Amino acid sequence: MTIILAISSYFKGEDLLREAKKQGAHTILLTEEKLRYDPWPWESIDELFLMPDLSKLTDVIHGVAYLARTRKIDRIIPLDEYDVEMAAFLREHLRMTGMGLSQTKLFRDKLAMRVAADKAGLRVPPFTAVINHDEVREWVWRVPAPWVLKPRLEAGAMGIKRVYSDGELWQLVEELGDQQSFRVLEQFVNGDVYHVDSMTVDGKTVFANVSRYGRPPLAVSHDGGVFMTYTLPDDDPESQELIRFNRQVIEALGHTHGPTHAEFIKGSADGQFYFLEIAARVGGAHIAELIQFTRGINLWAEWARLEMMTIRGETYTLPPVTNHYGALLVCLARQHQPDLSAYNDSEVVWRLDKPRHAGLIAVSDDAGRIAALREIYVERFTHDFLAVAPAKNSHTES
Repeated sequence: MTIILAISSYFKGEDLLREAKKQGAHTILLTEEKLRYDPWPWESIDELFLMPDLSKLTDVIHGVAYLARTRKIDRIIPLDEYDVEMAAFLREHLRMTGMGLSQTKLFRDKLAMRVAADKAGLRVPPFTAVINHDEVREWVWRVPAPWVLKPRLEAGAMGIKRVYSDGELWQLVEELGDQQSFRVLEQFVNGDVYHVDSMTVDGKTVFANVSRYGRPPLAVSHDGGVFMTYTLPDDDPESQELIRFNRQVIEALGHTHGPTHAEFIKGSADGQFYFLEIAARVGGAHIAELIQFTRGINLWAEWARLEMMTIRGETYTLPPVTNHYGALLVCLARQHQPDLSAYNDSEVVWRLDKPRHAGLIAVSDDAGRIAALREIYVERFTHDFLAVAPAKNSHTES
């Protein structure tokens, strides 16, 4: 019997659990007590284990080791960004197959991934560690503001500070105290942000989908507004360039197995693409749903298929890929339960059902139609739903 242990400190990954069960796995979900009553796919979960806090390493190791006394766990799969490192700790502690701590650091630590990409000769914005103050001063003298001060271990745009002067920077650094070394300082590059969501098997990228954000996630996080992303076709020159760049990043970081979500920025000043960050997981913010409706690939389900076929010694093959145009829009809503029934165009294939959030996906074979709907829907969302909140200090990711 194949046993899959899925760890999640956030409600997501339902399709992975469904597919693992469909493939014959005995599925165990380890999550936090606060998520007990979320609509998990209970029919696909054989065992549920709850803990108060999945960030407490010693407690989680003790709990999973206790489960392993009577269960031979074959794979540990983290469903959320904040569980990726915990899964690596557990794999190393139990001596299991999968990414260990050193490998995982390259996909969690924004400084580590920049150093690796830079050493491989890949284009990244100028950056420095916030460790040695003399080195920071020398870097600030060389690299013009504005800058961004980023937490090394957070997801998405959470905790990022825009910095416009030397004095402002050192005030922030001093306020951080002993947390200074957990930041990376980077030159702010103005431009459009893209993301590449891909699947790697035996070191080969077998699927890659390129999308472009309507506004950079950092701008949405700090200034508010509607989050929007839309797919680019494979034959688009920008797609082709980013698919190559994404493959180079994956190879430089030594990733050989599973999904990745990477972000790149096209600098307004020089028109060049720069690597921003990469995560060894399925993209959040409902990007997986957009990919499923436009490309016919459910990355959660394919991750489960890949794990199960690898365990059985079978060769993984990607299902047929479609190539439709699509756009995803999400925003915080003023209403507790926003009513999206007025968004009844035939292209709308999915609506978000989540309190205080409005969201939809529109798909078409006509790129012009999706471009028009994007513009119309952003304006309508702003009028009908948009609530403005302060810059996020809670869990968010893309």
